[in-house]
Amino acid sequence: MSEELSNLIANVATGVWTPVLFLLILGGLFFFLYSRFIPYKYFGHAIAILRGKFNNPNDPGQINAYEALSTALASTVGMGNIAGVAAAISIGGPGALFWMWVTAIVGMATNFFTSSLSVMYRGKDSAGQVQGGPMYVIREALSKAYYPLAVLFCLCAMVGCLPIFQANQLTQVIIDIGVTSESIKSATFGFLGYTISTPKFIIGFVLMVVSAVVIIGGIQRIGKWAGKMVPLMIVLYFLCVFAILVMNIADVPHYLWMVITDAFAANHYRGEPALGGIIGGLIVTGVRRASFSNEAGIGTAPMALGASKSTEPIREGLVSMMSPAIDTLLVCTLTALAILVTDVWQTSGANGVTLTSTAFESSLGLTGKYLLLVCAFFFAITSLFSYSYYGNKAMSFLAGAKAGRYYNYFYLVTIVLGAILSMSDVMNIIDVAYALMAFPTMVSGFILAPKVLKEARSYFARMKQQGLL
Repeated sequence: MSEELSNLIANVATGVWTPVLFLLILGGLFFFLYSRFIPYKYFGHAIAILRGKFNNPNDPGQINAYEALSTALASTVGMGNIAGVAAAISIGGPGALFWMWVTAIVGMATNFFTSSLSVMYRGKDSAGQVQGGPMYVIREALSKAYYPLAVLFCLCAMVGCLPIFQANQLTQVIIDIGVTSESIKSATFGFLGYTISTPKFIIGFVLMVVSAVVIIGGIQRIGKWAGKMVPLMIVLYFLCVFAILVMNIADVPHYLWMVITDAFAANHYRGEPALGGIIGGLIVTGVRRASFSNEAGIGTAPMALGASKSTEPIREGLVSMMSPAIDTLLVCTLTALAILVTDVWQTSGANGVTLTSTAFESSLGLTGKYLLLVCAFFFAITSLFSYSYYGNKAMSFLAGAKAGRYYNYFYLVTIVLGAILSMSDVMNIIDVAYALMAFPTMVSGFILAPKVLKEARSYFARMKQQGLL
């Protein structure tokens, strides 16, 4: 991609994200306060739902609540947790993590409202299959005047949910860690006037074939794979980072405090000013990376939860609320601390997944690098599986269920494309699409929030009467 086009995309991404930042943070704060903290009070109930206590195979939908959350987490707990957090720290320093926390906390309330709506106002696709998501909420619950928002959401979802970032960063970590020969790393070939990395192309092609096996099987197969792989990858990653933190335990309190103080000082911010200064730039960096990672307010989680077998929308809202907590407050925090306590964020010029790899190697040696490779593979491959479902649903909404199948083939081809592009170009393209997806999701959530709160009060009253709370 030419330098002029890269700069244009970067400027568009920054310009679009400035208003969306206010939409997500202030909108999430609105949901947080408007909910009267109800969803936060019932976190234990959400865990009971997730464990299958209320599963009914006869309920409408395609997958159970656990598989739906696993599908959502398979996309959110992905390379954004390894590479996206590293990008945020390399640009913003420790303070970026604080603004990621803020985004996640209010994002929990956002997910509660938007995912509850995705079950309250489910619709049917052209094949007669029950579906959910912001586009169906807009079509089923709002007037025709709002329908263009559903179209906008779907068009942006077909771009924002492409696998180019996951493929890009998984390819990079495989080359960084798994390929030792410099001659192989530097091998290239020409195509239509462009110079393409041979190892990146080969890795991208293999990833495409592996992904095709699962993706062509549809949401049921995706849900089953995600349900098996997500817990394993989170536990393995947690153990690796926990070992790094134990080895550097004396530095952990210092950096946790620095996360808070630097959030308002921006002493380590290296990016462009925004919102009137460098602190504004730091806030934008934290919110962008958190939104890319946990996707609260973007609309992807409601699409996954909308496929749950359930007649109780509030249950799916509670399950969805756990996604930002697991993704950002747990996994992203672990990654950030591993990078901070090892000091590679100051001593290494690396960015993205390479920075995280350097942190693992500095504490765990070569074993750490290979463990990260395993974690990165699981993180990225599950994301590759689940993102296809979102884009497929968007295409099916616009052009019919049969057209959704053709999106899958386009999606698989872009895995190879993502493998050979630069990280900055890939992140900016996704950022623009994600920002535009947030607008229809949040607007429909604001308008229909009273409906969710009314349903929540009714649901919890019924659960108390039945002795289930």
